[in-house]
Amino acid sequence: MITNDKMEAQEVEVEVEAQAATESGDQQIKLYSYWRSSCSYRVRIALNLKGLKYEYKAVNLLKGEQFSPEFRKLNPVGYVPVLVDGDTLVADSFAILMHLEEKYPQHPLLPPDLQKRAINYQAANIVSSSIQPLQNLAVLKYLEEKVSPDEKIEWVKFHIGKGFSALEELLNNHAGKYATGDEVYMADLFLAPQVYTAIRFQLDMTQFPLLARLHEAYKKIPAFLDAIPEKQPDAPSP
Repeated sequence: MITNDKMEAQEVEVEVEAQAATESGDQQIKLYSYWRSSCSYRVRIALNLKGLKYEYKAVNLLKGEQFSPEFRKLNPVGYVPVLVDGDTLVADSFAILMHLEEKYPQHPLLPPDLQKRAINYQAANIVSSSIQPLQNLAVLKYLEEKVSPDEKIEWVKFHIGKGFSALEELLNNHAGKYATGDEVYMADLFLAPQVYTAIRFQLDMTQFPLLARLHEAYKKIPAFLDAIPEKQPDAPSP
């Protein structure tokens, strides 16, 4: 169980280490992001948890800016997010998170216990491989040309629900306050944006009590709250 004193000590440690990174010149970070991209969302959480300041570079996916020659030089596949960290350029959220974990050790995203680490990898991969690709913007645009709007929504709900059922079973014996215990790790960074998306598509979260509980827990963490889509500079005005 994490006490308030321990949480405060961890926050101070993050601030000190992040400041040291800034002073050493290592923290010239730019994040190419789209406000509602769940992949960008998880990277924003990681940057916040590690106390890393960054320049937000908006890429409007609806206008097709991800396919511009300028952006394709950063990521030939034309996806966000892309991270520029000094002289290092990293595309793909999973690769970005691993880069941040290796370079900035404050607030580790992976637990030291190998079994818990494996569960984090597995949960992250269920989201990134079995759920998110089936409901991303490119897939939804393709579906709009083939099926009715109602059928498109049912497609999304089916695939999110299938993945969520697997996550409930996977995490049932490992969850604590968060996905794999009483500290935030990588699995949580993948779950928070995906649950946000599920709610946006009006998926009935009462079917998934563990994930619904975790969603409420994430609402109390500043690093998660500051990363939500509506708080991003390119989010539409209410």
